[in-house]
Amino acid sequence: MKKGGRDQGDLADLEAELAKCQIVGSSEIPPNVVTLNSRVRFRDLTAGEEMTVTLVFPGRANLSEGRLSVISPIGTALLGYAEGDVIEWKVRGETKTFRIEEVLYQPEAAGNFDL
Repeated sequence: MKKGGRDQGDLADLEAELAKCQIVGSSEIPPNVVTLNSRVRFRDLTAGEEMTVTLVFPGRANLSEGRLSVISPIGTALLGYAEGDVIEWKVRGETKTFRIEEVLYQPEAAGNFDL
């Protein structure tokens, strides 16, 4: 079911993932953890492809410019995981496996707490 071009299942997945989070202060987040506005290089182990994206709010998403929505299946999968983590996640009905290769930029590590 879609509403406004967004899949409600994707929103439910993000909500479930956020419910499992441990809330910490911005300055306490390790620099290798993917947060909103992080630039991350990851590998789709299922397809053997590597991508570099910046995780953004839906209104700023534009995959051709490397900006991936946090409510997309892959965006939700990456959020909160760290370099080296391997994640299994359902994407369009199939389970994919991703490995976070590197967090290239994380706002909190750079001292940008107001993005």
